[in-house]
Amino acid sequence: MSVGWRRAFSKFVGFLAVFFLTAAVTGSAGAISLNPITAIKGAVEAALEDRSADDIGVDLKLKAVIVAEVVEKMTDDVISIGVDVYEQDVMLTGAVDNALIRARAGQLVAAIEGIKKLHNEILIIKPLDKDKGAVENFVDDTVIETKINALLLDATGVNVTNFRYRSINGNVFLFGRAFSAKEKQKATAVARDVENVKSVKNLAKVRAKK
Repeated sequence: MSVGWRRAFSKFVGFLAVFFLTAAVTGSAGAISLNPITAIKGAVEAALEDRSADDIGVDLKLKAVIVAEVVEKMTDDVISIGVDVYEQDVMLTGAVDNALIRARAGQLVAAIEGIKKLHNEILIIKPLDKDKGAVENFVDDTVIETKINALLLDATGVNVTNFRYRSINGNVFLFGRAFSAKEKQKATAVARDVENVKSVKNLAKVRAKK
């Protein structure tokens, strides 16, 4: 095993430890959508990211704190909330019943120490729309995210390991880092071409590789 792969494996083991800590903290609360497969996949990709293990570790620990704080204080009116952290910038996605709950989630997260920037992209979905097909929408979003992942992996000029992507009722949010404006535009185009995608918002920062 090469030195590079040994380092990546060591990072991966550390990320898994933080992941299981996050899962233990969240417990059985239903307000946060925490997909174990997605989380483990994220840990694998994090081991290959173009940044230090320390920086990634800070993000994972910050995410654990955010999840715990929001789960503890949010109400049952929350349909789902997703949390992504990249270089201490935070993207909140998901669905709630009204604007007050959305604002409350943002306030709780913004009050947590260590966050540099917060993107509150939680959507407001009326109870009627929620009841009309919550399970179906979840499946659709999972399919969309899976297709985006596959297409980004296959896309030339896109470093998928530095991107995060969430689909909420067909509305896609990209987050993380692009090495150039061209790469960011390409990632947006890839996501936009996926079937059933209604909109794409790319919040990824642009910073060249060192």
